[in-house]
Amino acid sequence: MVTRTPLITATVAALLVGCGSGGGSASSSQAGASTTPAPVTTPYSPSIDPANFGRPIDNPYLPLRPGTVFRYRGVGDNGKTREFNKVTVTHRKKRILGIDAVVVLDEVFASGKPEERTFDWYAQDKEGNVWYLGEDSSNFEHGRWVKDDGSWQAGVGNGQPGIIMLAHPHRGDAYRQEYSPGHAVDQAEVLGGGGAARTPYRVFKRTLLTLEYSTIDKQYELKWHARGVGVIKEQAVTKSKELSRLVAIKR
Repeated sequence: MVTRTPLITATVAALLVGCGSGGGSASSSQAGASTTPAPVTTPYSPSIDPANFGRPIDNPYLPLRPGTVFRYRGVGDNGKTREFNKVTVTHRKKRILGIDAVVVLDEVFASGKPEERTFDWYAQDKEGNVWYLGEDSSNFEHGRWVKDDGSWQAGVGNGQPGIIMLAHPHRGDAYRQEYSPGHAVDQAEVLGGGGAARTPYRVFKRTLLTLEYSTIDKQYELKWHARGVGVIKEQAVTKSKELSRLVAIKR
C-alpha cells in the first residue's frame, strides 16, 4: 500500500478548495491502490539496481531532454521580489550509485542578480519513474558562490535517492523525493488533476497537481505539471509567498 502521512493528508482538502483544483489528467484510483519504490517510511532504504536505469528521461510529466531550457518568472518568499528561474537540461552526466544521472542546472536570479545555483542529478528507471539522486547547491553571497547546507548525494553519508515524478501517478500516492537527514528531507503526494492552469507561456487545459513538503523547512508547495512539458507552475502555500510560472521553453 502507498504510505500517506497525516501531515500531508490533513492539509489536502483545504488546499484544493483554495487553489480551485478540478479535473485533470491524473489517473484515478482508490487511495493506496498503487505502490511506490520510494515509500515515506522510517527507516528509509530504497532498492536501487543500476541495471534498471539507462533510458532517456521521457516521463510525460517530467521530460528532461538534453539541450532543453525552461524559463520561469515569479516572486520570492516575500511575495514582492521579482525572480527569474532558468533550468537547463545539460548534456553532462554524473555517475552516482553506478547510474549515469542527467545533470540539470537550475539558476535563480532575484531582481536581476544571481541568487542560487544548483546542479540537480536525475535518472529514469525502466518503469518510467524519475529518480532524484542529489544536488550540488550554492548561494551567491558577497560576490562569490557559497555551498548550501542543502547539498547532498545519494550514496554519500546518509543520502538516499528519492523519486521526483512517478511513472504512473495516482491520486493519494505519497513518496520520498529527497532523503539526507540534516540536509534535505522532502516528500510529495499526488493530489490528482489540477484543472486548467494559466501561465505566460500558454494556458494548459489539463494538469497534474502535486503537493510537496519539506520536513526541514516546514514548507508546503504546490506544483502543476503538464504532459510533454513538465513543471509549469509552483506556488508556496504556507508562510512563504513564493510563486513561479513558465514563460518560455527552448528545445
